[in-house]
Amino acid sequence: MVCKVAGSAAMYPMMSTLGFASPSSYKGAAQLQGAPSNTNILILGAGIAGLVAAYELRKAGYKVKVLEYNHRAGGRAWTIRGGDEYVELGGAKQRCEFDKGQYFNPGPWRIPYDHHGILDYAKRFNVPLEPFIQINYNAYLHSRNAYGGKPQRYRHVHADYHGYTAEMLSKAVNKHQLDQPLTADDQEKLLDSLRKWGALDKQSNYQASALTSDRRGYEVSAGGGLMPLAVPSTPLKLQELLQSGLSKYLSIGDEQEFHSTIFQPVGGMDQIAQAIYREVADLVQFNAKVTKIEQDEHGVTVTYTNAQGTTATHQAKADWCLCTIPLSILSQIEMNVGSDMQNAIQAVPYESAFKIGLQFKRRFWEQDDHIYGGITYTDLPINRISYPAHGYGQPGKGVLLGAYIFGDLNAYEFTAMSPKERLQAALEQGASIHPQYQKEFETGISVGWHRVPFSNGCSGIWTEETRQQHYKNLCQIDGRIALAGEHASYLPAWQEGAVLSSLDAIQRMHALIKSKA
Repeated sequence: MVCKVAGSAAMYPMMSTLGFASPSSYKGAAQLQGAPSNTNILILGAGIAGLVAAYELRKAGYKVKVLEYNHRAGGRAWTIRGGDEYVELGGAKQRCEFDKGQYFNPGPWRIPYDHHGILDYAKRFNVPLEPFIQINYNAYLHSRNAYGGKPQRYRHVHADYHGYTAEMLSKAVNKHQLDQPLTADDQEKLLDSLRKWGALDKQSNYQASALTSDRRGYEVSAGGGLMPLAVPSTPLKLQELLQSGLSKYLSIGDEQEFHSTIFQPVGGMDQIAQAIYREVADLVQFNAKVTKIEQDEHGVTVTYTNAQGTTATHQAKADWCLCTIPLSILSQIEMNVGSDMQNAIQAVPYESAFKIGLQFKRRFWEQDDHIYGGITYTDLPINRISYPAHGYGQPGKGVLLGAYIFGDLNAYEFTAMSPKERLQAALEQGASIHPQYQKEFETGISVGWHRVPFSNGCSGIWTEETRQQHYKNLCQIDGRIALAGEHASYLPAWQEGAVLSSLDAIQRMHALIKSKA
């Protein structure tokens, strides 16, 4: 809403205020020297926050046990591969039929260069990384109501929008129509920079030429020998470009979290979580569904059942507890903490999100459209298509992210459908951009995060008001219980938020334990 009213320039400061675009404040490994002997800490959840805490606390000398609802570690840092099965709330069951080597990340799928914490754990545990392509100038921008529904190359919209903007500003400068007075030298330097930025000719016009085609591409590209000479391409018409609304996508790559370089783990986003898990595997108990959390002045008792369906109850006891369960789930669990923390837990709703992975018989986006990685944006409900940033040029099959809908009613509409209907809808919409969809499609799998049993949503939603009223209460240690996770950070929905929250919580807990020793 901020972006629509005030423009993208106003969006980033507002996102930072709400905690969606803050840079990482990672300061290095946890400092936990002098841990009292024989102190037990129970960790609830083996997602990124829980795994980091388990690793650091045991390394410091604490006795650690981890209870995890799922049959795997990683939480929302989840990669789905062929043979995996998933049952969502409501009972719909899907089995992934991807070929070996193909995968889909339904949760986090990229790591910005300034998320120093999660990158440090990848480095420490030798997890290989590769570039994730956020902006691909040869991908598409698409609107149902522009250019007859024909997708436009990102480079065309990017070059033409900048070119026309530079031309109009240059003419305003020449006519001394700017509100800001300029010296003659300032004016000369500004005009020179606008010509270079917008690919303008000497008369400050943006029109078809070798200069503009070096930005947007040629109608006929340069060749060799006796091939035809290069032919400049024709820019889109200004009024049509403005009316298309496609320029709204151009600022995405300017947001700090999407600056290059962005990374992804080789082989799937779960590789970092799995690497940490291997260090603490003996501490983790899977299929443990927490039903009650109790504390007194002596310690913490957690009641849990087998998540696979048995009704027998079990208990785990410890001196202290770090709970990383998402607030959407924790708010449903009986826990005797103070009213300040309880109110904070209840105050944070969770975001909707939907993703779908589609396997195709061949990598037609590379072979036919010459798109290698990156994202196509559309005003269709699927919102975007992301091309795999690995396996470039390989023969055979490939998996696209066929939709990613975040914080939008379309996410609920998609998950209101059956898994089969979701696939068909994604194929029909994607075919508006890639006609090859229907012919080349093989199989797919979808995840609507508000139907995921272990999270009931994608990530915590904070507002400026709820942060002011509840955030510190959520993060304070209550008796012998502390909370951690992306919801207890200023980087919600990012793994970095989980890392920073976890390290902060265990270091404060460590200091409190030492003070009581």
